[in-house]
Amino acid sequence: MGGERAKDNGSRQRDPRAGESRTRILDAAETLFAGASYAAVSMRDIASRAGVGLGAANYHFGSKEELFKQVFLRRARDLNRERARLLSEAVEAALPSPVGLRMVLDALLRPAIRWSFDPGGRALFIQFLIRCQADPGSPLRALFHEDLDHLRRFLPALAQALPDLSEDDILWRLHFTLGALHYTITDLARLDSLSNGSCDTSTFEPVLERIIDYAESGFRGKLSG
Repeated sequence: MGGERAKDNGSRQRDPRAGESRTRILDAAETLFAGASYAAVSMRDIASRAGVGLGAANYHFGSKEELFKQVFLRRARDLNRERARLLSEAVEAALPSPVGLRMVLDALLRPAIRWSFDPGGRALFIQFLIRCQADPGSPLRALFHEDLDHLRRFLPALAQALPDLSEDDILWRLHFTLGALHYTITDLARLDSLSNGSCDTSTFEPVLERIIDYAESGFRGKLSG
């Protein structure tokens, strides 16, 4: 019986209709979670928006919390793969010398900044992050604490670029850089208001260059004491 069940599950996973249904559910959940609190969105709401039965949503994901997790991981994995690719390319291009700090920061920051300027689903993911981080009932914080391996991948390159810094110093400066990145992608419009429109936040590359300049200065700043 176990073999028959595994065979049945495998055939369902290969069924293109099942994959299409799963994608529609993920898209619907991302849209709804981006616009309302975690508690306010039900599996029935998600199934209705996706145009599938409630049973299909439960079959694919089992629970609302698991569906929320998969919404986050679907985009986060894409983002992290892009970061890893850019870092690998930068390290390879620099050989036999250590990769430069600015190229490491570009690999770290470019994908998320670019996504925030994307008018499609990637920008929706940024809205999803904004909404869920402001929602104390959202499971997002726990997911953030689990999803760390892609950041650890940057530590050897940062250590090579900054041989005078200890690992703790690098970690602190990486933490502050990620804070600046998060605030930039989630609330860049506030700078428009603060500057009365004099700071141009409408174009991707200039924004990226400015945050890389800021992060590079932070990493190269003089150690206290």
